Amino acid sequence: MILGGLVLMGACGGPEPGIESNSEPARTNRPQPVEAVLVDGRPDPSVLAAEQVLHRDNGEEPQTLDPHLAEGVPSAHILRDLYEGLTSESPDGTVVPGAAARWNISRDGKTYTFYLRREALWSNGDPLRAEDFVYSLRRSADPRTASNYAQVLLPIRNAREVLAGELPVEELGVQALDEFTLQIALNDPTPYFLGLLSHSSTYPVHRPSLEEHGNRFSRPGNLVSNGAYVLKGWVVRSRIELEKNPRYWDADRVILERVVYYPFDDQSTALKQFRSGELQWTYEVPNNQFRWLQENYPDELVVSPWLGSYFFGFNVSREPFIESPDLRKALVMAVDRQLLTDKVTQFGEQPSFTLVPPGIGEYESPVPEWAGWSQVQRNEEARRLYAKAGYSDERPLRIEIRYNTSENHKKLALAVASLWKQVLGVQATLVNEEWKVFLQNREQKVLTQVFRAGWISDYSDPYSFLELFRTGHGQNDYGYSNDLYDQLLAEIASERIPARRRRLMQEAERILLDEMPIIPVYTYVTKRLVDPHVHGWRNNVMDHHYSKHMYLLRTAGDPLIETPAPDDGDGEA
Repeated sequence: MILGGLVLMGACGGPEPGIESNSEPARTNRPQPVEAVLVDGRPDPSVLAAEQVLHRDNGEEPQTLDPHLAEGVPSAHILRDLYEGLTSESPDGTVVPGAAARWNISRDGKTYTFYLRREALWSNGDPLRAEDFVYSLRRSADPRTASNYAQVLLPIRNAREVLAGELPVEELGVQALDEFTLQIALNDPTPYFLGLLSHSSTYPVHRPSLEEHGNRFSRPGNLVSNGAYVLKGWVVRSRIELEKNPRYWDADRVILERVVYYPFDDQSTALKQFRSGELQWTYEVPNNQFRWLQENYPDELVVSPWLGSYFFGFNVSREPFIESPDLRKALVMAVDRQLLTDKVTQFGEQPSFTLVPPGIGEYESPVPEWAGWSQVQRNEEARRLYAKAGYSDERPLRIEIRYNTSENHKKLALAVASLWKQVLGVQATLVNEEWKVFLQNREQKVLTQVFRAGWISDYSDPYSFLELFRTGHGQNDYGYSNDLYDQLLAEIASERIPARRRRLMQEAERILLDEMPIIPVYTYVTKRLVDPHVHGWRNNVMDHHYSKHMYLLRTAGDPLIETPAPDDGDGEA
């Protein structure tokens, strides 16, 4: 069978593709760092490398560095280095003060007052003021900005009406009480609100630069930001280079002097660059090389839980999936998730039959009854539903599966197409698209039928996943719309009792899983290679890793960095 030949490639013995069979074990040629020595939580200067430059694989080319327009994980990595929201995150993902030194929350949980750091500056030296956040939050919510992530702002008073164009942006519930005090009014208590304020849609933008350069304000030479790094250069399809921002309020604690991001959408190329020492951090690794990496790079290979779900989406606004729940369910049931995670992804991903991944507090997703069946039983039911929808061997379904450029995405799409062919007789064509084109086609909903999808949570709450399918949501590329579902989301947003809120979310997810605008496949894990010289970062379920926390250890055997002796002059002036 076609599938058997495909999915067993990575399970055979011998060297993996792209690995020379006569090469020596990789670890014997890799220099090892000295042991980290911390003093008051900071690395002792004696253990630091002379050159503090980090080379990071970023997976895809970001479509923009405008924080209110950027989409996807690759853009988010860079934006966290360039900008800082009112809140930030520690290496373990805990919410910590960012541009705001502290805040107060009213007793009813609906008013947040933030006190900005008086020492905070823009990268050009301009002071960072509360009015900058007022302007920026209004811009993010403005329908003319057309931000697909503006829904992050929905907890803010009047945000829904502003986004819909029913109220002017001046009515958004944000105001500057004075030069350094910002107040945000919410519609209802929102327990995850502080976590939202480290999302790029809430970052401040430098108004004078935007007014001078227009949509080119985020280009090298124009971009003025408030984060730990500034944009030094951008060579499209080659690299994005960041440089330490000397005006960042906490610059004395930032050790890396430069960070270079590379857009490797080919994981094998990134692996070769890592092996040669050109990269110190990969975005991910090829699925079919897992065993080889376990054997040769056990210290560098990092696999960790990630708060995200991988799935395929149906465009339910066009044929053949509009008003075709039987056909959608047939395709969903014919996917053997255990086979895909065992033989294709191979990194410990957990097969999934739901949208919301496990591990978010006390929430438990409603699992469909058929998830407990054997795959043989699911296939039988899938054939029945396929026939009921009007398809057969004589009249097979012909569809396209779109995915963005990636070896791993291609292998998974090919495996799904093979399963559909084997179980149902579906004739599926794979369409590979560059990231920007892929996002554009998904959003327009004109060409898409089945497409690679997924979601990495912006905050640790099931609502982050459920709200994607709200009618009119900027990330609702599925064309899904259900009045009852929308009503439940509105109730969830205002419900203050945790147990009742969980029940409402479970009911909403149950509706979604019954109508199946998606094909759940697995819950994510991060899988990357990290040079052991890179320290200061920690695994976290959000997979948010700020370069400002990282530093490079020197290689064992390298000479110590000479620390300049204090000046024996006349003392303070």
